[in-house]
Amino acid sequence: MTLTETKNAFIQLGKFLSQFSLDENNKKSEVLHNETFYDSFITLIALSRSHNGWYIEEQVYFAIQSWAEALRPENLDKWLDKYNLENSGGKTVGLILAGNIPLVGFHDFLSVLTTGHKALVKTSSNDQHLLPFLAKYLIAVEPKLSDRIVFTEGRMENFDAVIATGSNNTARYFEYYFKNKPSIIRKNRNSVAVLTGNETKEDLIALGEDIFRYFGLGCRNVSKLFVPKDYDFKLFFEAMYEYKDVIFYEKYANNYDYNKAVFLMSNFKLLDNEFLTLKEDSSYASPISSVFYEYYDDSNAVMARLEAENEQIQCVVGNDSIANSIPFGQTQKPALWDYADNVDTIAFLSKI
Repeated sequence: MTLTETKNAFIQLGKFLSQFSLDENNKKSEVLHNETFYDSFITLIALSRSHNGWYIEEQVYFAIQSWAEALRPENLDKWLDKYNLENSGGKTVGLILAGNIPLVGFHDFLSVLTTGHKALVKTSSNDQHLLPFLAKYLIAVEPKLSDRIVFTEGRMENFDAVIATGSNNTARYFEYYFKNKPSIIRKNRNSVAVLTGNETKEDLIALGEDIFRYFGLGCRNVSKLFVPKDYDFKLFFEAMYEYKDVIFYEKYANNYDYNKAVFLMSNFKLLDNEFLTLKEDSSYASPISSVFYEYYDDSNAVMARLEAENEQIQCVVGNDSIANSIPFGQTQKPALWDYADNVDTIAFLSKI
C-alpha cells in the first residue's frame, strides 16, 4: 500500500469529520460512505458523555473539528514532505493510548499508518469508541487498511515497537516492560503561561481557552502562570468571566468544590472567582479547576528555568516578548508537526 493511498484515506476522513460541528451538522453529498457512517457518528457523539463524563458534546465536537482541519491535503503534505519514507513500513507498532481528552491518541495512530506500519492499538478505558469508529471509516474508504489496524483489549503481543502514553507511575512500568523494544514513552507534562502585565483583555480571554478547553485535562492546557512581581489579577479575572458556564458541568463543579475545600482546610491563601481558584505554588501540575501561579523578577530567569525543566513542560504560552512561546488561545490547536514532548514521531517510526 502506497503513502499516497494512505494519505488519501485520511483526507477523506478529514472531509467526513468536517461535516460535524456543535453549531450545526451539515451532511455533504460528496463525502464518501455517509449513508453508512453519518447518522451513526452523530449518535456516537451524543453518547460520548455516557462513556466518559468529561466528553461533553462541546469538547468532542472541538476535537473533531481540529482533526478535520489537520487532515486537509495541504497540511498532510507540509507535514510529511520533509521525510524520506520510501523504505519505511512493514513493522507492527503497539499503541497504548491515553483517554484524558477526546481522540488524544489519534496523532500516533495517524503517524503509524502514514509510515507504512501496522497499528496494534490498546485504547484507554476512558476513550474506547471514537477511534475505533474512525478506523472503520478509514477501512471503508481504503480496504487495504483492514490488515494494518488491529484493536486489542488484552495484553499486547507480537509487536516490533511501541508508543505508550501514561502517568509518571505507569511510565516506569512501560520502560521496564518494553525495555527491549524501540519505544516512545510519554509521561506527565504540563503547560505554562508567562505573563508580562502588558496583556490585553482579549489576550487573557484567549488564555482562558488554553486553561478551560477540555476542562484543563490535557497536557497542553495551561496549569501554571508566571506573573511579574505585584501583578494585578483584576483584568485576568475579568477575562476569565467569559468561561463562567464551566461551573454548570457537574464533574467540573465537584472538582472545584473538593479542591477548594482541601486548599482552605490546609489554610492556603487563594484567589477565587467561584469557578476557578488561583494558588501560589512552585509546582506545575495543578488540580482541575485550579491554576497555580508564581511571581518572577526576571523573565529571562523564568525561561532559563523552563528550559532546565523542559521534561515537565509541554507548551509555553505568551506574547511576542516571550521567546519560543505559543500565542494565547492556540495550545489546543497543534499542527501535525507539533509533536508531543518534542519527540519527532515520524522520524522514530521511519527508522525502526
